[in-house]
Amino acid sequence: MALQWPKLNLYKNMERTTHKIDASGKIAGRLASQIAMLLQGKNKVTYQAHIDGGDIVEVTNVAAMKFSGKKLETKVYYRNTGYPGGIRTKKVKDMMETEPATVLRKMVYLMLPKNKLRPNMIKRLIVS
Repeated sequence: MALQWPKLNLYKNMERTTHKIDASGKIAGRLASQIAMLLQGKNKVTYQAHIDGGDIVEVTNVAAMKFSGKKLETKVYYRNTGYPGGIRTKKVKDMMETEPATVLRKMVYLMLPKNKLRPNMIKRLIVS
């Protein structure tokens, strides 16, 4: 007979607070790193890297955030269609005009740890 360990529900007593952040006038990279820390739960005493214990983050006025230096003109996001020669580029300046929420979401997503917890963390980011 095999030894069976009791199943523990680590998320049962999880308390998630909601942080409301106004992005107007803030530098985009610093804001994204602050949001990534809150989503991971690194601001809590009970932080453990293997547990998704982060909070909910609501961000407003994303179109009014600033970029330092010439990042607005020079920074480019790449994606590939999967076909040979299928690389597609978009400048951050063009993305900020049409979809500023996507720019912040992409910045935060790339700052989160690359593991199985990342999709659930990014779901708690609410950009309006």
